[in-house]
Amino acid sequence: MLNIEEIQELLPQRYPFLMIDRVVEVSAGEKVVALKNVSINEKFFDGHFPGKPVMPGVLIIEAMAQASIVLFAAGKALDKNKKMAYYLGNVKMRFLHPVYPGDQLKITVAPLKMLSSIAIVEAKAEVGDKEVAKGEISLSAKEINE
Repeated sequence: MLNIEEIQELLPQRYPFLMIDRVVEVSAGEKVVALKNVSINEKFFDGHFPGKPVMPGVLIIEAMAQASIVLFAAGKALDKNKKMAYYLGNVKMRFLHPVYPGDQLKITVAPLKMLSSIAIVEAKAEVGDKEVAKGEISLSAKEINE
């Protein structure tokens, strides 16, 4: 399990673009389960959509991508003093149900292929027992020389 401080050690994203609040399961090389608490206070609800707030699909994908980075990092012996850049590649996603304020998004990612600097993962997002999105995400990682 990872709390928000430990998540921030792995991810380059920060508020307001940090899309996972807690990692409840990490099995290196096998899967990561992360949570996103969807609050009406999220800035994106101001415009998506006025009077009928729905979490944008692209932000659900971003939450899945961030959980994928945690999965990638868990399988590598990364030096915490070195900065990494992560690049989202191909995304094949299907949205099944909307996500509303007050929902808790449970994101599960598992590797389909994991190489030294590239990962392809199977990702799904659920609210309660309802699957809201599922698909594949590819990403790559590169060390940043500062």
